[in-house]
Amino acid sequence: MKSRNLPRGLLLDMDGVLYHGDRPLPGAREFLDATARLPRVFVTNNPIRTPAEVATKLRSLGLGEIPEPAILTSGVAAARWLAREKPDYRFYAVGADGLHRELARFGVEDAEAADFVVVGEGPGLDYETLTRGLRLLLAGARLISTNPDTTVDAVRSGEHWVLPGGGALVAPFEVASGRRAITIGKPEPLLFEMALEQLGLSAADCVMIGDRPDTDILGAQRLGIATVLVRTGRFAPGEPWPGGWQVPDWDVPDLRALSKIWQGLGFLSSPPSG
Repeated sequence: MKSRNLPRGLLLDMDGVLYHGDRPLPGAREFLDATARLPRVFVTNNPIRTPAEVATKLRSLGLGEIPEPAILTSGVAAARWLAREKPDYRFYAVGADGLHRELARFGVEDAEAADFVVVGEGPGLDYETLTRGLRLLLAGARLISTNPDTTVDAVRSGEHWVLPGGGALVAPFEVASGRRAITIGKPEPLLFEMALEQLGLSAADCVMIGDRPDTDILGAQRLGIATVLVRTGRFAPGEPWPGGWQVPDWDVPDLRALSKIWQGLGFLSSPPSG
C-alpha cells in the first residue's frame, strides 16, 4: 500500500478511533475534515445504535456531519444479509432496541415462527429469551450473531467498564442448541464486503482504520485491504504486536500522527487544520 497512490476509499471504525465514550480522540475532527473528499464508510461491530443515533452522537462530539448512509453497523449489515437470504424474513432478536429496529426494516419480528434468531449486544438476554430462542433453533431457525467480540469497552459515569460483547451473548444459544452462529461483524468478511460494495471500490483501493488487531486489522488483511492501527482504543501504546500476526501497514498512536504521515506521503493534499 505504501507504494500506491492516494487511497480511493476509507473504512473507519469509530469507538476507539474517533472517540472513546463521550470524549473525541486527538486529531479525529481534523482527520475527518482532511479526508472528507474521499468516499468513506464508518463501520462498527456495535449493533446497539441505529445509523441516525450514531450520526447524532458524532455530531454531539463535534466530529461533524456524517451522513447516515455512510454508517454501517453490524445490525444494519445483519438486516441486509437476512433480506438477501430470505426476503420478508421473520426474526427473533435478542439485544438492544436499535437491533430490533434495523431488522424490522426488512423483516417481521415473530417469536413463534422465526426464520432467524439474531443475537446482538446490550440488554435482553435472560432465561426466557434463551429458552424461546432455543425452541426456535430446534425448530429449524438459523442462528445469527451480529459480532464475535467477547467483550466491549464502555464508559459509565466517567469510569471504564468492560461489558459482554456479542460473542459472549450468543454463546449460550450455541451451547444449548449445538449450532454455530453465522457471524456478520469483523473480522468475518461480510461487514467488510458490504462496506466495499457500498463504496463501489475494490479491496486494493481502500484502507481500514481501526483500533483492534483481532477484528479491524485481521479482517481487513484477510480481504487484502490495507490497514492502519491507531493505539487509542483496545491496543495501547507500547504494547508489543502479537507474535505470528501480520503487522498493519501503519501503526500510529492516534489520528493526528496518521495525518502527519499521510501528509508527508502526499496522501493528503493539504495539512489538516487546527
